Amino acid sequence: MGRLLNWIKTHKLTSLLLIIVAYFVYSQFFGGLTRRTALYESADSGVAMKSAPGSLNFDIPRIGGIAPSYDEAAPAPDVKNRLVVQESYLSLLVNNVTEVREQIIQKADQLGGYMVNSNLNNPQDAPTATVTVRVPSTKLQEGLQAFRGLAVKVISENLSGQDVTDEYVDNEARLATLEKTKKKFEEILDKATNVQDILTVQREIITLQSQIDSVKGQQNYLEKNAQMAKLTLYLSTDELALPYAPSEAWRPEVIFKQAVRSLIGNLRKLGTFVIWLAVYSVILIPVFLVAYFLRKRRVV
Repeated sequence: MGRLLNWIKTHKLTSLLLIIVAYFVYSQFFGGLTRRTALYESADSGVAMKSAPGSLNFDIPRIGGIAPSYDEAAPAPDVKNRLVVQESYLSLLVNNVTEVREQIIQKADQLGGYMVNSNLNNPQDAPTATVTVRVPSTKLQEGLQAFRGLAVKVISENLSGQDVTDEYVDNEARLATLEKTKKKFEEILDKATNVQDILTVQREIITLQSQIDSVKGQQNYLEKNAQMAKLTLYLSTDELALPYAPSEAWRPEVIFKQAVRSLIGNLRKLGTFVIWLAVYSVILIPVFLVAYFLRKRRVV
């Protein structure tokens, strides 16, 4: 123990550097391990997956995006032509992010769909992109097959369907009731002679018409979403930058890449610190010199 203390006293700078390196290694390994454990547990429990630690922050929304506008609809098992809203999420490893992004948009247009949004990040260095398109539900499988063909490797794929038929059927029944009620009020309005009664009935008719328009809007929304499937594609030239849950708990090649990224990140932080120190040296050096001369004068 005494030898160790003596060595530290005689090698103060080296000891300080070793402590800094040990701190970075500890924070990166154990902190990253905790984050990965929470990530995979959340992915297994159905929570939206995040990208791997140290990668770009892709956020994948929870599958099944359409929520009922009111309480859950009653089952309608006798309906044959059911409405199903389909969504798909793909993480693709590609050779050229920009070209593949354009090809995806063109293919969606060829299938009779359209591009919803497209984001390209860091195009000059290590580009990543997120593309969301809609294609006719009848051509969803054709679109998926075409998009898989653009990738070097499909990292992950998730296809989900939400049956909204029960909600649609309940809306139809609700719409029929509202229209019948409105018709009754219109008949009353035709027979009303008192001004106050006329105004009251008119207010009821306006309220009912507003509810009818709202239900029709919901029906149109459900129909359009069932007709056009939504596909969200995540593109990158680096597997670690894509949202995925590794099939193996321990992967040496992934750990190596993460270690290299951590080293580069820490070197950048060190370089940033050196630059700040160099800039502020125009103030620090004169202050230290003044303090040194004042202390030396006092000693004399």
